[in-house]
Amino acid sequence: SGHTAPPVTHPPYVGFRGLLERTGEGTVHALRQGYDLLGFLGRVAVETVEAALAPRRELPWAAFVHQIEETGLTALPIVGLLAFLLGIVITYQGADQLARFGAQIYTIDFLGIGFLRELGGLVTAIIIAGRSGSAFTAQIGTMQVNEELDAMQTIGLNIAETLVLPRVLGLIIALPILTLFADVVGIIGGMVMTYFDLGVTIPAFMRELGNAITVKTLMVGLIKAPVFAFMIALVGCFEGMRVERNAASVGKLTTRSVVESIFLIIAADAGFSVLFSVLGI
Repeated sequence: SGHTAPPVTHPPYVGFRGLLERTGEGTVHALRQGYDLLGFLGRVAVETVEAALAPRRELPWAAFVHQIEETGLTALPIVGLLAFLLGIVITYQGADQLARFGAQIYTIDFLGIGFLRELGGLVTAIIIAGRSGSAFTAQIGTMQVNEELDAMQTIGLNIAETLVLPRVLGLIIALPILTLFADVVGIIGGMVMTYFDLGVTIPAFMRELGNAITVKTLMVGLIKAPVFAFMIALVGCFEGMRVERNAASVGKLTTRSVVESIFLIIAADAGFSVLFSVLGI
């Protein structure tokens, strides 16, 4: 009668077999996702090289500047607030623990090194993954649902260049600046706390901080920022491109992009820690 047979659906396995099946599916999905992301990375790398060679022609400047403003400037208040509070918390906890050894002045060393090397960059990257990474996926995903991406491709626009490149490069510039801002504000938070809790004056605080940290301490934290930014933007745009033609898919992939970004950030941070300790930095 011309009707095609309905697709065969087997009942989901229960028990151990079901667990194995789900594990296998999850593994295959993760590997395929990694493979696709690698392909997308290659495409973005090619576009970036082209933009570097011919910035006038290849890089959409207006969109690029807009992304720096969108991901950088507008994030300053939230990043500043969280860094300030985190500085206060670390100082308070550190002073509490070090008081047992009568070494409370080392709270300042602990704060300076901990914030500049690790926490400032990590917290900023996680906030931005939740703030900008999700926005990238939602924006590109919504364009996908509205068939705007198809329209752009039809009129011959290069999607990787017009949508992805400004976001990736904009975030790579915005995140190190935000990290530096978070470092400064976090240390100010710690300074306020040491003043009220330990009675350390500001000149004494600065002297102790100057002994504890060097430019190298700051650079270790800042070197990671562009790498984190690249991963956040890459995953955000990649998941946006994978959105299907329905609204539910936008929400699902936005969530996934944030989770993947944060996972990659922490994995990369661990990798950096190992690398720096091997190099003795």
